[in-house]
Amino acid sequence: MLKFIQNFLAPPVFDDEEKTRIASLLNSILWAVISIGFLYTISAPFILGQSFSAILTGTIVIASIFARQLMIRGYVRAASTILLIVFNFILILSIVVSDGTLGASYFSLVLTTVIAGVLLGSRGTFVIASINTLIGLGVLLFQDALPVALIPQSPLTFFSSLVVYVFFIAALLGASARGFDRLLQNFRSTQQALTLKNAELQQFSASLESTIAARTAELDAANTRNMRRAKQFEAISEISRVITQAHNLDTLLPQITQLISEQFQFYHVGVFLFDNNREYAVLIAANSAGGKIMLDRGHKLRIGQTGIVGYVASAGLPRIALDTGADAIYFNNPDLPETRSEMALPLLRKGGEIVGVLDVQSTESNAFNQEDIRTLATLADQVSIAIENSRLFEDQQRILRETQSIYNRDLREGWIRYTRGQKISGIKRRNLKSMLLNTPIEIPGALEAERSGNIYKKKEENGASLITIPIKLREQVVGVLNVRADEDRNWSNDELDILTAIVERAALSVENARLLEESRRVAEREHVIGEISTKIGAGTQIEDILRTAVRELGTHIGGTQVTVEIGGGELVSPSSTHE
Repeated sequence: MLKFIQNFLAPPVFDDEEKTRIASLLNSILWAVISIGFLYTISAPFILGQSFSAILTGTIVIASIFARQLMIRGYVRAASTILLIVFNFILILSIVVSDGTLGASYFSLVLTTVIAGVLLGSRGTFVIASINTLIGLGVLLFQDALPVALIPQSPLTFFSSLVVYVFFIAALLGASARGFDRLLQNFRSTQQALTLKNAELQQFSASLESTIAARTAELDAANTRNMRRAKQFEAISEISRVITQAHNLDTLLPQITQLISEQFQFYHVGVFLFDNNREYAVLIAANSAGGKIMLDRGHKLRIGQTGIVGYVASAGLPRIALDTGADAIYFNNPDLPETRSEMALPLLRKGGEIVGVLDVQSTESNAFNQEDIRTLATLADQVSIAIENSRLFEDQQRILRETQSIYNRDLREGWIRYTRGQKISGIKRRNLKSMLLNTPIEIPGALEAERSGNIYKKKEENGASLITIPIKLREQVVGVLNVRADEDRNWSNDELDILTAIVERAALSVENARLLEESRRVAEREHVIGEISTKIGAGTQIEDILRTAVRELGTHIGGTQVTVEIGGGELVSPSSTHE
């Protein structure tokens, strides 16, 4: 039962700590108002003879009960505002009906001011204080106009009211003090916990200082290496992108040398390729000013004899001169006077064949470490792949051009042979009549359409309109289509598309017929050759073989004289003739 009462009287608890604190203060104020107001309400009519005052106090009690229900549901600020409004209104009303500023009720305004400060903060205190001051000033100015006191004032009434107000204020201050005590206690507990944690953190920080100091240098060095490594990977990625986009060595290799120089901050980057006799390594691309001078004069190094590049070109192994002044094999090039370190790597094609050398030079001594060597070796492999791909691409392009040229030639010759064999050059239709053409005729714009591959349009002087459309078969012009209209006519795109599509399909059908005819002739020719070969092969004597040969040839090639002679000069050889 006691626990139930404690829970009933206890303030609500919310997730917000500040809201919970205000709710705790409001709960104390509400219970004080309810308890003291309830006692005053039931005792005032009998002890003090103040029935109207009891009614006003009972109204405050009812408003407090309603405000507590709002507070329990989480509307703490709304409950505080309602309590202050009702309380202040009731007190102002009691001042008006109880001798104004001379009555004990006037001092009750101090109570609402204190409540506003406790629940709504400094802003609420000043707002209520200002309102109460203005109301008090109004009551003072119109003191004589106030109605007859409904709450008569006596020393006992004055004293009892002051006692109630004093106890109210004491309850408020006590609740506030308890709240601040809890806050102070929480603050002290938090401060102690923070002090303990701070000590632990200081101890932990002291233990980490030595570790941090030891690792800082390592991290700096690692960051430097990682940044350099990331830049190297970026260079590899960029060069790979360039390799995939460019196929021409004249464009590709200068881009590669420039990218390697920019990404790695090298003084000079050059690419050497072997000449046709594999006697010299010839400089093909370079980025530096000295390298461009060398390119202009056709710089080359004898393989196996001149400098680091010549050595690598012969041995097929990387070579590094970290100090060019101390390397006996280093070639002191006057075009590159600032070189202090040099590294050359072989460019190897598939199968291990050396095709050239990648030469990298720096203005710093000991400029190359193991990571640089591995990265540049990877770049050398990519350059080798790019060179191989470029050469393969050029070979494929050359073969494709030759194949396309042969195909175009065979296609043109095949159409010429086919049309001559069929004794037809085309067809002409006017009105409802169609006429086959045995010989070519002059078609306006035919040469222009065949040469450009585009549609030729013309308006003649008599007002007629004509167009000549090239007939294309696999991008090869094999004929033309001429359409003439007697009136002035603008040919629409749909009409042109229809005409082009029809003639192209017709050309494709003619091509299929031509190929079928050629296949048939080849099959017949092979059949005839096979039959003649079988008959010739059946003979065992020279005379029989020759007679069979000329007889079969004369049979299959009519209207001809066939002579076969064996030997020549002074030799006397059998011969056979068939007519």
